[in-house]
Amino acid sequence: MKMDESSLTGESDHVKKGENTDPMLLSGTNVMEGSARMLVTAVGINSKAGIIFTLVGAAKQKKKAKGDDSSSSSSNFGGSTDESSEKKEKSVLQSKLTKLALNIGYFGTAIALLTVIILAVKFSINTYVINETQFQWSQLNEYIGFIITGVTVLVVAVPEGLPLAVTLSLAYSVKKMMKDNNLVRHLDACETMGNATAICSDKTGTLTTNRMTVVQSFVCNKLARTCKEFLPVPDKVEEMLIRSIAINSAYTSRVMPGEKDELPKQVGNKTECALLGYVTSLSKSYEKARLECPEETFTHVYTFNSARKSMGTVVGRQGGGFHLFAKGASEIMLQKCSFIYGEGGVLEELTAKKRNDLINKVIEPMACDGLRTICIAHRDFVKENPAKNEKLIEREPTWEEEDDIFCNFTCLGIVGIEDPVRSEVPDAIKKCQTAGITVRMVTGDNINTARSIATKCGILQPSDDFLVLEGKDFNEKIRDENNQIQQELIDNIWPRLRVLARSSPTDKYNLVKGIIDSKVNPNREVVAVTGDGTNDAPALKKADVGFAMGIAGTDVAKEASDIILTDDNFSSIVKAVLWGRNVYDSISKFLQFQLTVNVVAVTAAVIGSVLLNDSPLKAVQMLWVNLIMDTLASLALATEMPTPDLLLRKPYGRTKALVTRRMMKNIIGQAIYQLVVIFYLLFAGDVLLQIESGRDDSVPTQHMTVVFNTFVMMTLFNEINARKIHGQRNVFQGIFTNPIFYGIWVSTFVLQILIIEFGSAFFSTKALSIDQWMWCLLFGVGTLLWGQLIISLPNRVVPEKFSLGKDDPALQKLPVGKPSPGQLLWVRSRKRILSQIRVVNAFRATIDTNRLQGAAFKKIEGS
Repeated sequence: MKMDESSLTGESDHVKKGENTDPMLLSGTNVMEGSARMLVTAVGINSKAGIIFTLVGAAKQKKKAKGDDSSSSSSNFGGSTDESSEKKEKSVLQSKLTKLALNIGYFGTAIALLTVIILAVKFSINTYVINETQFQWSQLNEYIGFIITGVTVLVVAVPEGLPLAVTLSLAYSVKKMMKDNNLVRHLDACETMGNATAICSDKTGTLTTNRMTVVQSFVCNKLARTCKEFLPVPDKVEEMLIRSIAINSAYTSRVMPGEKDELPKQVGNKTECALLGYVTSLSKSYEKARLECPEETFTHVYTFNSARKSMGTVVGRQGGGFHLFAKGASEIMLQKCSFIYGEGGVLEELTAKKRNDLINKVIEPMACDGLRTICIAHRDFVKENPAKNEKLIEREPTWEEEDDIFCNFTCLGIVGIEDPVRSEVPDAIKKCQTAGITVRMVTGDNINTARSIATKCGILQPSDDFLVLEGKDFNEKIRDENNQIQQELIDNIWPRLRVLARSSPTDKYNLVKGIIDSKVNPNREVVAVTGDGTNDAPALKKADVGFAMGIAGTDVAKEASDIILTDDNFSSIVKAVLWGRNVYDSISKFLQFQLTVNVVAVTAAVIGSVLLNDSPLKAVQMLWVNLIMDTLASLALATEMPTPDLLLRKPYGRTKALVTRRMMKNIIGQAIYQLVVIFYLLFAGDVLLQIESGRDDSVPTQHMTVVFNTFVMMTLFNEINARKIHGQRNVFQGIFTNPIFYGIWVSTFVLQILIIEFGSAFFSTKALSIDQWMWCLLFGVGTLLWGQLIISLPNRVVPEKFSLGKDDPALQKLPVGKPSPGQLLWVRSRKRILSQIRVVNAFRATIDTNRLQGAAFKKIEGS
């Protein structure tokens, strides 16, 4: 079997019985029926599937080409394999978190070391210089205590709850996104989608319903604009038209009657189902033609592919000879037609003038109405008495010589197929545009059809000055005189490009790669791509977020994707954007909360240790705040539900800081308030509350318990402040829509009461009176009032350099690990493993049969 590029189009995943077209099969292709001999020409990364896997980063970059087939195939998809995923860019959030973690680590380590040094120096001066005491080994306990204090400061400085918050937020979003028809395969795809600036979407099934219907036809020089006008058609032409449609389609495609008040069910290829429905509308049966010409009688089959844009079936002809039925893109098929049936079914020569008239007066108006136009044609090969549209042959033609076979057709008719735009798509695209996301349509349809659908969807507006290009024009514009793709040429096109028609998967890959690599936008583009075919896999892998179609997508496309759309619907992508932005905001909320706690705890511990020789917050108390309370807070803030307001802002982009100036203003402002309160209570609280001072006591006292309890109360109420990070004043808005949040908040409050009243043995606390509790609550509620004052301050009070977590381009190129053999797509696919097992068993059975036959033959000879 030879390679047929149609096996890479994703249009057909099976081989029909009787196909002796010598196609090359991809591993995992399902042979539905029939028999054949197969010759293995390449395996591993040298096979067609291996080359695709290499491009999508699933195989190692080792290529030992043997033969022209594998070597020439390396030029597929733009001829670049240097984009494989041996080194993969980190996601936007990963890069920012890496930078933030480094900053916090350096800061925490420096403060911890400084604390230990100050305490050790102060103790040494007081003990050995001022008091002139001799060194004793028992004094090492003091230094060990200083080290413990430093370790405590370091533990408090590092936000241990951050990894948990990130994981919880992503995992929670993944679970919720599944209900919105988004099956997330890679966790980081959630937040990356929230930063998307461009979406390159397919048309069929994504923007449209993928329920095809023939609504216009041009047969025998008669244009029918409604289904009622389809009849009548001359008998001779009608019979040939029905046979062409019925036979030149996959026999697995059929139209079944629907139940009461339901439309007929379409099974199989939707375009073919539309044509079969057209036959039904002529009050004829396509099943009759199929029964008269079963698949096993086919002489040759030309499967559809993106290069030919057509398909054909050769069957025997009564009296000798052959019929070739063909269908394909109308403007392409018309160029191969030399004859056409005119009024009354009279055969006419299709001149160049008539061909141009058909394109201008029939095809383009249909396309402008958003219809996909298909030309149906046939050609006869006879052994005697040929008509003017028939070819005389002496023997069976060589069917592989397509240039001689696919020409001089007789046009039977042109049909316009409608694929209605999904009702929810225009609103979804409008939301994307409001959110700062540019939507581009990449389709294989006619340019006029694509333009019409794009206008209906809202991708194009009548007053817009955007580009609508065909794939061949796009390829010409992005290549230099040496036929090499140049980034600067792509940069001249993609900002204004909105529709790419008659495009191939290679065009899609080149477009996606060009947008991602472009430096036109200082913030760089974050690109999402949809795809369903095997050839879409490199584009899906190259994209920041790849969406595969769950219904129409092939296994390879799904394996290369980050998210699978289980309903093949564009509106589900908008939901992914919403959840992605919510993930980013949830992590930012937790950071605002956590960093405030860390700054206050670290500052109090350091200053308290220096002034009082001991931290006002005991180690176990700080661990309660840092490990337990903050962990619960990460769960509470990570499960906030998204709001429609998230789609009213522009994407953050790759370069915007994770901790913004607004967030830093809230962190510093709240830290100042809490530190002032803590140090006031520490040095004057005993006077205010009329209790004994606990500054010099090593045993639990009400004074130090009030300091600890007030700090916890301020932290709890600041958790409510942290729910809003964009300057909203109503911090209680939507609080009761998240039962996890208020459940955790109340639970933490109750646990704090138990710790204060009954945890003296473990937490160094002493029970408080009602009045003392009221003071603690008063200072806690004060954080809410103080937060309103902070909101009133302009963001410019915080210098730009104070923002943290800016994306570092150098960090994006860090390797994330080479794929192991177990990560190869063909190994991870259970379906293909089972297929390979079945093949092995089949060959074993064949070998056993041959051995038995050989043994029997020898036995006969011997006898």
